Amino acid sequence: MAEDRLDALFDRLTERRETFVGYPCTADLDYHELDRFLNFPLNNVGDPFKDGTYGLHTHEFEREVILWFAELLHASEDDIWGYVTNGGTEGNLYGLYLARELYPDGMVYASQDTHYSVAKNLRLLKMPHIMIKSREDGSMDLEDLRETIRIHRDLPPIIFANIGTTMKEGIDRVDSIRAILDDLAVARRYIHCDAALSGMTLPFIADAPPFDFSQGIDSISISGHKFIGSPVPCGIVLADKNHVRRIARSIEYVGTLDTTIPGSRNGLSPLILWYAIQRWGREGFALRVRRCLANADYAIHRLEQEGIPAWRNPHAITVVFPRPSEAVLAHWQIAVQGRIGHMLVMPQTGRPLIDGLATALAADRVEIGTPALVT
Repeated sequence: MAEDRLDALFDRLTERRETFVGYPCTADLDYHELDRFLNFPLNNVGDPFKDGTYGLHTHEFEREVILWFAELLHASEDDIWGYVTNGGTEGNLYGLYLARELYPDGMVYASQDTHYSVAKNLRLLKMPHIMIKSREDGSMDLEDLRETIRIHRDLPPIIFANIGTTMKEGIDRVDSIRAILDDLAVARRYIHCDAALSGMTLPFIADAPPFDFSQGIDSISISGHKFIGSPVPCGIVLADKNHVRRIARSIEYVGTLDTTIPGSRNGLSPLILWYAIQRWGREGFALRVRRCLANADYAIHRLEQEGIPAWRNPHAITVVFPRPSEAVLAHWQIAVQGRIGHMLVMPQTGRPLIDGLATALAADRVEIGTPALVT
C-alpha cells in the first residue's frame, strides 16, 4: 500500500514537472551522489564557523559554501559571516533581525512589490515600516523613498532592497539608494538585499547593476532552490561580522555559539549547495545564465508571434504577459498578480516547452479575447 502511494506520487510529480513554468525553481536536478548521506541525522546546530559537541554535521562544507558566496559578492573573508538557511524568508528575517538589534529605533522602507513574506517578518519582529511606491517595472520609486526618508530623518533608515522582485524581477538600485542616503547626510543606516533569484544571475551578467558588498550593503539573502537548484528549499544569508557579534550567545549544551535563527539546522542543504558549486563552478553558472537570457528573449519573440504582448526587465529571466484563464494557469502552474502572469525561464526551460506555452496562450487568447499590454 505504501509503495503504491509513493509510486503514484512519483508519477504525478514527474508529469507536473513537464509543465512547470511559473515559479523560479531549477528542476534539472541530479544529486544521486548524496543519497548515502540520508542515512545520517545531519544537524548543523549552532554557528557554522565554530564546531560544537554534536559531531554529525556538515559545518566544513557549509563554511566553504559561505566563503564561495562571499567571494562572488565581493565581501572580505575577514569581515563577513553567514550560514545556510531554510530559504529566502529566513534569510530576510535574519537581515531584518540584525538591523533591529543595531537600530532599535529604526524605520524599515520596502516597496509595494516586496515579497509577501516580508510583511510577516516585520510583524514578527515588531518593526515599524513604511511602504514605498513601486515603478511599473517593479523597482522602488526612488523619489518617493527620498522624500519619505527626508520626512523621517530622525529615525535610522533600514532599507529592504529587492534585487529581483517576485513578479517582474525589478531591481532596486543599491548605488542610487546609497547616494540618496549620502545626500541626506544619513549616517546611521542599514541596507538589506533580498536577492532570492537574481543573486545567482546578476553576478554572471557583465553590465548588471551593482548590488553586493562592494556597494556598502549590510546583509543579503539568496535562495538555493531557485537558480542553483535543490530538492529541498534552502538558501544563504551573508552579513557583516560586526553586526552578528551583537547577537551571538555562547551555549554550553551544544558547545558552540547561537548566532542563527533556528537551533537545529538542516545539515543536508549545505552538502547540496556545495555539490552544485563543485559541479557547475562560476563558468558553468555563467553558461546557464546566458542560456536562460537567450531563451527569455526567444519566449518574448514566440509569445509576440502568437499575438501575446510580453516583456522582461533588462537582465531578467522573468517574462511577463497578460493573465490567462484559470485553466491555463492550472495546467502550466503560472503565478499571477492582478492582471499579469509570468513565466520563469530557468535552466530546464527549453524552447519546446516555450513553444508549448505560446501555443496554449494563443488558443486561450481566442477564447477570452485579445489581451491588453499590461505592465
